[in-house]
Amino acid sequence: MIGIYLSGTGNTKHCIEKLVGLIDNSAKVFPLETPNLIDEIKKNDTIILGYPTQYSNAPYMVRDFIKQNSSLWKDKKIFCVATMGAFSGDGAGCAARLLKKYGALILGGLHIKMPDSVCDSKLLKKTLQENREIVKQADKKIELVAEKIKQGQYTQDGISFFSHLIGLFGQRLWFYNKTTGYTDKLKINQDCIGCNLCVSLCPMKNISIQNGKAVAGNQCTMCYRCISHCPKKAITLLGNQVTEQCQYEKYCE
Repeated sequence: MIGIYLSGTGNTKHCIEKLVGLIDNSAKVFPLETPNLIDEIKKNDTIILGYPTQYSNAPYMVRDFIKQNSSLWKDKKIFCVATMGAFSGDGAGCAARLLKKYGALILGGLHIKMPDSVCDSKLLKKTLQENREIVKQADKKIELVAEKIKQGQYTQDGISFFSHLIGLFGQRLWFYNKTTGYTDKLKINQDCIGCNLCVSLCPMKNISIQNGKAVAGNQCTMCYRCISHCPKKAITLLGNQVTEQCQYEKYCE
């Protein structure tokens, strides 16, 4: 077994590391951008895949990785985990349906509510204590699910046809244009000091330093990793001002 994930603010990283560790403490966990990840997938039959939902959809980077490596998935046993700030519908099902198309055996799905990670929006923001409570509840759910999985029982969050309809009509249909591909909407303002941190963090290598300033390309996967770590709060995506730099570590007691 291995765990693989895309994580921007650390929410999904935490959830996958905790879940995989509770199921098998000898199993390894890898970020999706790991250079030798394909070799690791080939060596393992069971995969726990985690990612944050975006408008009730899997991030385009996740869907793109699945499609580009379509021959990898035949007969692989995969459990899909979707993290979210509020609503998902069929978040886990979005990747599950695609993987199934390429021959994977879908074991089930899990939806985990975590602190909101959209740094440049006031929507869904909670107090520090409220976010800490959200993390505590998430950890309890992960612990229960891990015990069930060890007994061969897999949760089916977001996998059913009914969940598919909820996700489709709840959000995905209305915001479909925002998740059809990578985006060129990442903005970097004059406060940028060219520290190179965003360049090193970006899973898509979408940011470069030019003339001492960070410059964004058109391959943003909306993970919010750069925005949540920029020391000058100089980067935005959906909004125009950073409301809160959301990082999982802030909510650990």
